[in-house]
Amino acid sequence: MEDHSFRPALDLSADIASGKLTAESLMRSTLARIAAVNDQVNAIISLRPADDLLREARAADQSPRRGWLHGIPIAIKELAQAKGLSATSGSPVFAGQVASQDDLFVARIRAAGAIIIGKTNAPEFGLGSHTHNPVFGTTRNPYDLFRSAGGSSGGAAVALATGMLSVADGSDMMGSLRNPAGWNNVYGMRPTWGLVPDADADDVFVSTLAIDGPMARTPSDLAALLDTMSGTDPRVPFARGADVSLPGIDDLLRPPRIGWLRDWGGALPMEQGVLETCEAALGTMQAMGWPVEPVRDLFSSDALWTSWTRLRAWLVAMRHQEKYEDPALRPLLKEAMIHEIETGLALSPREIYAASGIRSDWFRSATQLFGKHDVLALPTAQVWPFDAELTHPTSIAGHEMDTYHRWMQVVVPASLAGLPAVSVPAGFGSDGMPIGLQLIGPQDSDSYLLQIAQTWHKATDWPGKRPAMV
Repeated sequence: MEDHSFRPALDLSADIASGKLTAESLMRSTLARIAAVNDQVNAIISLRPADDLLREARAADQSPRRGWLHGIPIAIKELAQAKGLSATSGSPVFAGQVASQDDLFVARIRAAGAIIIGKTNAPEFGLGSHTHNPVFGTTRNPYDLFRSAGGSSGGAAVALATGMLSVADGSDMMGSLRNPAGWNNVYGMRPTWGLVPDADADDVFVSTLAIDGPMARTPSDLAALLDTMSGTDPRVPFARGADVSLPGIDDLLRPPRIGWLRDWGGALPMEQGVLETCEAALGTMQAMGWPVEPVRDLFSSDALWTSWTRLRAWLVAMRHQEKYEDPALRPLLKEAMIHEIETGLALSPREIYAASGIRSDWFRSATQLFGKHDVLALPTAQVWPFDAELTHPTSIAGHEMDTYHRWMQVVVPASLAGLPAVSVPAGFGSDGMPIGLQLIGPQDSDSYLLQIAQTWHKATDWPGKRPAMV
């Protein structure tokens, strides 16, 4: 049987379209790869029966082509709803629950011809950038099985890094598409807020911190999936028009001017080697003719953190308060969820409004930075992948972390302003673990960021040079 494990999704799509490859052959290759490595990493969960998947693949081979994903296997992140598959959010509160319908972006992926084979693992309720939960267990980093895969799209990133999937979806509130991409040597894209609408959310007006997006081993696949997931929906206000990033992805017309935010003027503690590895990547970019300059006029990191933690906690509390108040369910909630709910419930209306004001000020400040730089660069994480048995890092370089998510502070600037950010592989540290760079752009610069990522990929191809170890 031919192995298609590490081939790009667009190449697989072209071969299926031309008849060089059948969906059934691809499905057999996919299932063989999953059987070979998934027990070690625990990335794909709720896998559908092989007989059903092969039957669906054979039906695809006999059916008219529905879209570029026709016959391509894909697994959906556990935080999203995919009809007939687990819908637990990794929590015992919802153990055994099955989705009755697709979320909007999942329906779009299915309509483009994808065969949904199962789900990808995520942290409980998506809280914390470490993919472990009491329902499905821990997802392991394929470069070191004793380390974290990141999160919350950790299962998706590992499935890509190990060749079990060619393309995957994820979601990002606090770096969940960027941190695991960096830790698994793949690409992740947090789109401009509103580009991928969430028609199934309880609230579609206030909740503007999280968004769904694509992950892949190549920027072209990233662009293709973003084009499928994006587009307005009449049920969602503020949604942006469909993205069309793929056709022009090779057309980067001028070198990007990169503003290096580094450790935010010393405000963000970094583990040894993170900045050095990222700066080596930036050195390569400079050698490619891309100007890199340090950004010195920085917005207050303390203000950003205050705004972020208040708005995040308030939104989480409003969504999950009923579980907290139920004496039968509260013991089932993870410590991070309790922290978010109690913090959110303690906030006054004045504090919430002030947090939104800080957010507005930061957006305006970022807009001014983009007058000097085309993109802003930050590491995808402040630490290397940590011990998978830990809940979260408690200190960085001697600095104690005062919350479960303080070590993820580096991803807040893009999230708080709703800005697009692509995570590109930056290379490996001295112990062989990967890290990435966030390249952050102004609103609606998604296609431009993907052009930058594509040019970087052609010059470096980190996912191809250093495939996952398992």
